[in-house]
Amino acid sequence: MTELLLMFVGLSAVIVIAAIFLASSADVIAEGTNLGRSMAGLILLAGATSLPELMVGWTGVKIEAFDLTIGELLGSCLLNLLILALMDLLTRTKGTMLSRMSSAHALSAATCVLLATIVLISLLLRMETTFLRLGVGSWVVAVVYFGCMRLIYKDQKMHEPTSEPASSPETVQGSLIKAFGIYIAAAAVIFFAAPKLAVSADHLAHESGLGETFFGTVFVALITSLPELVATYTAIRIGAFDMAVGNIFGSNCINIFIISIVDAASVSPILSVASPTHALTAASVVLITTVAVVSLLYRAKKGILLLEPDAIMIILLVIGSLYLVYQPPAIGLVQ
Repeated sequence: MTELLLMFVGLSAVIVIAAIFLASSADVIAEGTNLGRSMAGLILLAGATSLPELMVGWTGVKIEAFDLTIGELLGSCLLNLLILALMDLLTRTKGTMLSRMSSAHALSAATCVLLATIVLISLLLRMETTFLRLGVGSWVVAVVYFGCMRLIYKDQKMHEPTSEPASSPETVQGSLIKAFGIYIAAAAVIFFAAPKLAVSADHLAHESGLGETFFGTVFVALITSLPELVATYTAIRIGAFDMAVGNIFGSNCINIFIISIVDAASVSPILSVASPTHALTAASVVLITTVAVVSLLYRAKKGILLLEPDAIMIILLVIGSLYLVYQPPAIGLVQ
């Protein structure tokens, strides 16, 4: 048991350090290209920090731990929203982090709501029809994800002002090459460390006696959310608030899209064999993300609040959702 805990802590530290380099390199890439910080957070940073979820999810499906997989993907979305609320409360600047964000971020948040709703409906309908190894729900998630990402990119290009590079083209090119190298290396570290982290977490899960659904939603999701936590915090420290918020919403969109990817490794559609209890988690993601959207739209216009009741509400809702997963109500959701 002690050896497992030491391995867990060591691998977690490796992923955290890699996430710090991811945030810094993504910011340099955003500054040196026309991608912009919003899309850098939504694609570059979110994609790399979601690698643990992808690797753990793929491994879970291969060993037929379906509830562990769905639990860690949806649970990671919940914990990412918790991270966003905590960072909002801890941001020691005039106003709050969410009030700094333009309403354009509501588009990526709404995408997350849409994707989570599709997963929620699929978990309840439990359709077993497949096409090219993917279930109907997974196909809908994939199509909606790519369609919405295209819309978000176009929206960001229209509203994000272009800035002239402060350095010479040669300096910018050199910085970009270095940043891309760091980005790829840090992502590779997460890519290879995450499966080992999943193995140690799986052993700890068996020794603890907790079910796959709860353990995946809470503990495995906590592990795989460490990159999002550190990357978001690092982005805030360097003043990249836009990238921090884009990272959270982008990670949640990618986490749900990963369901479509790992479904290819499953014999049966994963959303038809996973426990319907996960519908509680999916519904919580929809509800809490909606609260975040209201915060972005309302506070971006009204501006000043001395307290952050919406951030506190998000924290309480996440805690309540995790409790419901641990003690699901007797409404026919438990298999």
